[in-house]
Amino acid sequence: MVVRTFAFLVLQRILGMVGCGRTPDAKDVEIAVLRHQLAVLRRQVARPRYTPRDRLVLATLAKLLPRDR
Repeated sequence: MVVRTFAFLVLQRILGMVGCGRTPDAKDVEIAVLRHQLAVLRRQVARPRYTPRDRLVLATLAKLLPRDR
């Protein structure tokens, strides 16, 4: 649990720095979220099953989006 929280914070900081500014463009983050979700769905036969890594990526990207998105 602690490792996942730490990984979440590290990934969030890295993605924030990659944006080359205060925060990355919300549109780009939203596209990244949708692409990741699509990749997850392509791996599934029936119902999507998110791995802990999938949940980490989606949670981190969601924190970068404005609240209204």
